[in-house]
Amino acid sequence: MKQLIVALIYTILLNIPVMATIIRGENAEYAGKELRFYKYSDPVTREKVNLFSLKIDHRGNFITEVDISHISCFYCDFGIYRGIIILEPHETTDLLLPPLREKSFTESKNPYFKPVEFWFLTSKEDHLNNKISKFDIELNRLTDKYFNKLYINQSKEIFDSIVAGLNNIFPSESNEIFEVHKKLKLKSVEADAFRNSPYEMYEIFNSINPKYWDQPSFIELFDKTYGNKLNLEYSLVSNKDIKQAASVADIQFFLNITEARYQLKNPIKFLALLKMLHDSFYTGQIPEKAILKMISEDIFSGNSEHKIRTTSANLLKKLQYLSPGTAAPVICLKNINGENICTNRDNGKYKYLIFADTEMIICREQLKYLQKIEESFNDHLEIIAIIKKNDLIEMKIFLDKQKIPGMHLVDEKNLCSEKYQVMSFPQCFLLDKNHNVVFRQTKAPLDGFEHQFAVFIQKKLFEQKMSN
Repeated sequence: MKQLIVALIYTILLNIPVMATIIRGENAEYAGKELRFYKYSDPVTREKVNLFSLKIDHRGNFITEVDISHISCFYCDFGIYRGIIILEPHETTDLLLPPLREKSFTESKNPYFKPVEFWFLTSKEDHLNNKISKFDIELNRLTDKYFNKLYINQSKEIFDSIVAGLNNIFPSESNEIFEVHKKLKLKSVEADAFRNSPYEMYEIFNSINPKYWDQPSFIELFDKTYGNKLNLEYSLVSNKDIKQAASVADIQFFLNITEARYQLKNPIKFLALLKMLHDSFYTGQIPEKAILKMISEDIFSGNSEHKIRTTSANLLKKLQYLSPGTAAPVICLKNINGENICTNRDNGKYKYLIFADTEMIICREQLKYLQKIEESFNDHLEIIAIIKKNDLIEMKIFLDKQKIPGMHLVDEKNLCSEKYQVMSFPQCFLLDKNHNVVFRQTKAPLDGFEHQFAVFIQKKLFEQKMSN
């Protein structure tokens, strides 16, 4: 009898339905579109991690289920927008989409275009997103109204009145996420108004629980406070000790700076240091090998806070991605004739990848010069143009009329451009016969690739001759 009861309970548990978070809604303007939602991998690298999509039918209806175990923040880039939404487990959210506004031709070609960031609204008045949206709107209204007194005259009285007014409209409540958002946004205004230095910001950052590090308000203030700070320290002539520590990858020295100068405690001190090392990598002031060595240290990889371990691992992956000697992602696309072709086919030649958009004049001119590149290096180089999908007929006419050499692959959804982290067109890569990256920065045809490759191939041929 006891075994029967145990078996019955076990059967019931197995058949209990798993409650998922549901997102649904309708908007006829978006009929046939797909909205991809992503999270940031961490507050430092901010690599996009795609999580789920909303596929909108021909009538404009959409519904999807998302499996989440805790309250999470998601982003979605579409048209001119970047929408933000916080979802809770086992919650049904009726999502309200804004009026559709696609990018203009100029906006779509601008690599520095910044989307309009907003909080999605939902049908529930008391939904967390709605509260945050209302708070931000009121905060922006007040800071605009008192702009001169606040940011030019730096009036403490005006700032205090803004805080008091917002606290009156949005009194303290039990929702901790909202309270953290409010605190961080007000601190951001204070920092801008009174020109607060990083040394004055330690209290707010030491007080934030790591579970809120992925919130937009935290990322905004964190980036504003510690972005490029190590570069500024390094550039000071008096800071010879920093230069010495950087040359030998003395991570403890930099950790001491973070603790002593910025007064940060565990675990935020580790995150701030990773942020500063990340930014320094791209300036070239500190040797790349030293930065990679410091990020690999056990104080990060073996840290008791899992978000520090995750961030350091993501950072190493990002900084080493597409670096010389590493394997480049294989691209498999259809050419303009509809044939499937992959870039890893072995023909014994180096591969010159050029990501281009034939609607852009600069790309057209760069592609035209590929004829000269082919004439000079046909024995050693294979040209592969990965072209952003536009009008296929116009694209084909241009390629045929100008006799653009090499393979012409069509990147229909820009997925390959995302894989190679292409920010603007044209962007080029040189791969060896094994599909590994050769240069950290490969020049475009009109920007010096001819000379760059000539020097490289001459050296390689000389080395081969000597080895034989």
